Amino acid sequence: MGFRSFAASLPAALTGLSGTRPVLRSQAEPTPAEAASFDALVQRLAYLPKADIKRIREAYKFADEAHLGQFRASGEPYITHPIAVAGICAEWRLDAQAIMAALMHDAMEDCGVTKTELIERFEAPTAELVDGLTKLDKLQFSTREESQAESFRKMLLAMARDVRVILIKLADRLHNMRTMQAMAPDKRRRIARETLDIYAPIAHRLGLNQIYRELQELSFSFINPWRHAALLKAVGKARGNRRDLVARIERDVVKAFHEAGIKVEIQGREKTLFSIYKKMREKHLSFAQVSDIFGFRIIVDELPGCYLSLGVLHQLYKPQPGRFKDYIAIPKPNGYQSLHTTLVSPLGTPVEFQIRTETQHLVAEKGVAAHWMYKSRADGQSTQQLGAHWLQSLIDIQDETRDANEFLEHVKIDLFPDAVYVFTPKSKIMALPKGATPVDFAYAIHSDVGDHCVAAQINGEPVPLRTELRSGDVIEIVTAAGARPNPAWLSFVRTGRARSKIRHFLKNLEQEESRDLGEKMLAQALRAEGLALPSLDDEDQDAAQLWQQLARWAGNRQVDELLIEVGLGRKIASIVAKKLARMLAEQGQRPDAVMLSMGRFVAAEDAPTQGTVLLDGSEGASVRLAPCCRPIPGDEIRGYLGRGEGLMVHTAECAVGRRLYQRDAEHWIAVSWAEEPSRSFEAGVAVLLQNGKGVLAQVAQAVSAAEADITHISMSDESQQRETAEMSLLLSVRDRLHLADVLRTLKRSPAVLRAWRIKPQA
Repeated sequence: MGFRSFAASLPAALTGLSGTRPVLRSQAEPTPAEAASFDALVQRLAYLPKADIKRIREAYKFADEAHLGQFRASGEPYITHPIAVAGICAEWRLDAQAIMAALMHDAMEDCGVTKTELIERFEAPTAELVDGLTKLDKLQFSTREESQAESFRKMLLAMARDVRVILIKLADRLHNMRTMQAMAPDKRRRIARETLDIYAPIAHRLGLNQIYRELQELSFSFINPWRHAALLKAVGKARGNRRDLVARIERDVVKAFHEAGIKVEIQGREKTLFSIYKKMREKHLSFAQVSDIFGFRIIVDELPGCYLSLGVLHQLYKPQPGRFKDYIAIPKPNGYQSLHTTLVSPLGTPVEFQIRTETQHLVAEKGVAAHWMYKSRADGQSTQQLGAHWLQSLIDIQDETRDANEFLEHVKIDLFPDAVYVFTPKSKIMALPKGATPVDFAYAIHSDVGDHCVAAQINGEPVPLRTELRSGDVIEIVTAAGARPNPAWLSFVRTGRARSKIRHFLKNLEQEESRDLGEKMLAQALRAEGLALPSLDDEDQDAAQLWQQLARWAGNRQVDELLIEVGLGRKIASIVAKKLARMLAEQGQRPDAVMLSMGRFVAAEDAPTQGTVLLDGSEGASVRLAPCCRPIPGDEIRGYLGRGEGLMVHTAECAVGRRLYQRDAEHWIAVSWAEEPSRSFEAGVAVLLQNGKGVLAQVAQAVSAAEADITHISMSDESQQRETAEMSLLLSVRDRLHLADVLRTLKRSPAVLRAWRIKPQA
């Protein structure tokens, strides 16, 4: 049993960052130390067969020649960087292909080496790794952010196929962060911010806690150098002030385990500067109020020893209620396993203890990399699967997302370190980000479950779909065959998978509905020209060729794109119809007199002759009812084709609609209601009431008696202090006749002084 001092257990960032950065010097010949650096790397590769080391030496020579004449900002020959990256990968005992890729990771990007050349020299697996690490700088992007997002997408998808890609990239970023002192301050801050936002969370997600902590510390030192220096000084002072307390706790713990006959290793653990700073900011604490700066780690040989050690510690000092966590029974999503308990020290200060086996400790520090380091161990297979669920989710998100910035947004959402652990009805444990909802849970099970989700039960009780889940909840999802995702879900879902699936479904649905609307509008506009719409069936070769010519004329690649743009209002149906009419005339078709007279008869006097679009309420996202006037069946209506916004329907008397018509008349089309609408519609109603007890119940009863529903209700605070109160209701009604019936029923209620439909102000 031994105790490792705090100074020995701290990350490099806490013991002084300057020791990890190179000294600046002129671009001269490499020093003997640099020349021997590859030999030092070879010594660290003793775990590999000699044949592999020979191939690695060839990769080194290739990289050395490719980077000849290139120097880093610090003045060192560039080859020192790939060697250092390979050295970090060697610490994880990665295989020969990964070490070779680490040595050549910048060859394609900086030296003009092609992927084909790498395949010929070093075979396809190594070339694929190097290609996955290469940024897309050769492509043209409109902004640097777009280029960066696309490069991240390429790297993350390569990582999903082979996790060694991200291990090499993290090693590359770690060495760059360690040696970034020679760069300009603004560039240092930009790279440090990117590291803190993307690379450190990825390291955490894959269980690479050692790298995660160091990347955070280095980023903090570059983004907030003064705060970092002040905290470093404060921690050093606190370390000195608490040396006696730490020594006393150490003696007590050593004695307690000796008396219990349990063999353990005790290590000191110190909170990182960044985590102290983060806690001070989030909880508005001063440094003196951060109590858990120091802690202990207990490492045992076997799993039962973890729980025996917990008992020894709880007999020694009193535990703090609610501060015990069992991550062994329920591991974190990245595979982390440990017992956490906070005890009250002899001086009354809280001290955290972490208890784990040696194998769990190795996995906790090295994460995914532990698979290569300790594959001979019993749980090597489980370490290989760390983070596999998240890696698969990257591919799922990519399938639903074509925009690189949107993809990166979804990935950032999934890089949450905190998690809640919930159960399926069959007692399977699932880990979700903190703040996740039943909808996130549904999509985590399967996209079909999420798409058809209509309700949820938590611990047997019905709950709203936006309810935040808590650890230990048992979730049951209720589905319906005809259900589909609701756009409102995007306001509360937390996982990138759920967000990308919902957006993908809605985008496809909107395009499908817009296509149908565009086809309907084009058919009616062509009818006004006295012609019938040509067949859209691909088997009709003549019609297909005609449609393709029309699409090319309109600047679209496909006919469906043209119809979608007509449905979204990006192209005017009447203009496209006139062109199509001319093309049909060239083929010998003539306008039909009956159809021509019908088309002109239905056209409104004050709207372009595009025919009339019939609305029955089933049009979906491509047709919206204006919230300013809330049209319902029976109202006289007009349709505005906003550019790319689909069809917006206003009442004929709507002041907003009138102003739009005066400004942009050509985008208005004639619309009318179908004889039998397929759903109910919302109408705004104002009610003047005699204030008193039970008036709301009387209003609700009157609305219900008229077979309508209240979807929203509001009342000003001032109304509660007066004899009369004005209430605004949103009612779900079938048409104008139904609304009139509701208003009559309301007026008969004793509490109602007056009731009227809310109309837009002129």
